[in-house]
Amino acid sequence: TAELAAMANSGTAGYFGGGHAAAQVATVDKFAFGDDSRTTLGTGLSTATQSLAGMANSGTAGYFGGGNDADYLTRVDKFTFSDDSRSTLGTGLSVARNGLGAMANSGTAGYFAGGYGAAGRSDVVDKFAFSDDSRTTLGTGLSGARSSGIGAMANSGTAGYFGGGYDGSRLTTVDKFA
Repeated sequence: TAELAAMANSGTAGYFGGGHAAAQVATVDKFAFGDDSRTTLGTGLSTATQSLAGMANSGTAGYFGGGNDADYLTRVDKFTFSDDSRSTLGTGLSVARNGLGAMANSGTAGYFAGGYGAAGRSDVVDKFAFSDDSRTTLGTGLSGARSSGIGAMANSGTAGYFGGGYDGSRLTTVDKFA
């Protein structure tokens, strides 16, 4: 499967969701860290989706957002780690897009950035507060509009980083958000 997303419940399990095999898939596979065993969740993504992004509030829930099924998506699916149940947030991304990146400040908020939608490449960074899953859009977005292969990581409690991507050429830029 290509163009899938991943997120983790640190110390417990990691999750791969969506992607494209012979067609787009809705499957979410869970890998237990204790023995690397794989199970497929009974409830996958809301729709078969590729080119999405994933991030997690470790110990609580993980989120898969954006991507495309037959169109660009704003949807964010939330998986509660205690029972692996799925819900879809009432407020999705501010801009429908695929090829975005995501990272989280565990316990506080998660961020989806960049991507490609109907208006072209995006520099938008959406922040989801974990306390109530509300979304705000940061006033300062990425340093430039980009999509396709945006890497993301966080030093939880300190800063998050979005690196690389594509703006017509391959990028080496890394943007840091405190």
